[in-house]
Amino acid sequence: MLQLKSESTLMLKPDSESESESTLRPLDWGLIGYEMALRQQEHLVEEVAASGEPGYLIFCSHPPVVTRGRKTLDDDVFGWEGQMVTVSRGGRATYHGPSQEVIYPIFNLKRSERARSLGVVGVVRKLEQAIVETLAEYGVAASGKQAPALENGPSSTSSNGEETGVWVNERKVASLGIAVRHWVSFHGAALNVDWDPRAFQGLKPCGLRSEVMISLEELLGHRVDRGPLRQRLRTKINQLLR
Repeated sequence: MLQLKSESTLMLKPDSESESESTLRPLDWGLIGYEMALRQQEHLVEEVAASGEPGYLIFCSHPPVVTRGRKTLDDDVFGWEGQMVTVSRGGRATYHGPSQEVIYPIFNLKRSERARSLGVVGVVRKLEQAIVETLAEYGVAASGKQAPALENGPSSTSSNGEETGVWVNERKVASLGIAVRHWVSFHGAALNVDWDPRAFQGLKPCGLRSEVMISLEELLGHRVDRGPLRQRLRTKINQLLR
């Protein structure tokens, strides 16, 4: 049985206050409902925008859910029988589930000139790069695809087109979608870690055939310990989002 965190027990602050001022502070939300996670992200966006802090780096997973972006087509979801959530990000429908490691960087783009110059596309590219470099440490040769152009400027925009993501040859192992509000990013990336035959069924994830999606477990032939994986991702992301 899936054990969800309740909103009353969800920690919004990291356990340690010893993080570097230039580091995104880590939060581990465990298994959390998608809508609750979105509310908490929006809360942190407002907090970071008001405080000027660098931001947070959230790791979590969700119970099975399909999210429908603004560009979702009528036939993108045709056989899914579970929860669906309509979201404000760009892009089309996609799946989230407990077999994924979901990464939400709440990143303050106004913290420095370098951060400001990234914009939403730059954040997507850095997040892609962090995943690619992490997968390389597991012996997996992956690559990112170019993100689409900005929409409506850097203060309130999103990037989640069909050409984003992390790919191993012609198979997609991670999906990305970033939004920015008040110069602070939210949403993020979903890395397919464990093999789950029920994932991505009944929809066209990001407009693709479900068979295009692949997991790290399938690529390696064995399951991956989530703890070291999160630590490697955290290190890479903090190195790139400075």
